[in-house]
Amino acid sequence: MTTKFTPDHEWVRLESDGTLTVGITTHAQDALGDVVFVELPATGRSFAAKDAAGVVESVKAAADVYMPLAGEIVAVNDALVADPSLANSDPQGAGWFFRLRPGNAADFDTLLDAAAYERLLAGA
Repeated sequence: MTTKFTPDHEWVRLESDGTLTVGITTHAQDALGDVVFVELPATGRSFAAKDAAGVVESVKAAADVYMPLAGEIVAVNDALVADPSLANSDPQGAGWFFRLRPGNAADFDTLLDAAAYERLLAGA
């Protein structure tokens, strides 16, 4: 499975069924601190790329979680709602936020690969 990144610090993993799993990066959760609340989008809702689709709140701040690509939400991580600390303990695994069916699968290729994301972080 291929994982890409956004400049807004979301990771996006291409699943074998063509859906995309989205969460916040390790960098984002480090910057936020202890996550205490998440708000996830409704399944079946469609968003444009860069729309705010969710919210993550920590003891330090609140931040939007953005849609990496246009598409429809097909699943949300209820376990994360029940235990927001998963965003800290396993941000790129059990702490995923939502899955989407992209409007245009080719748009996945426009996201940052790991090397480009690391360069973004180095310049920050």
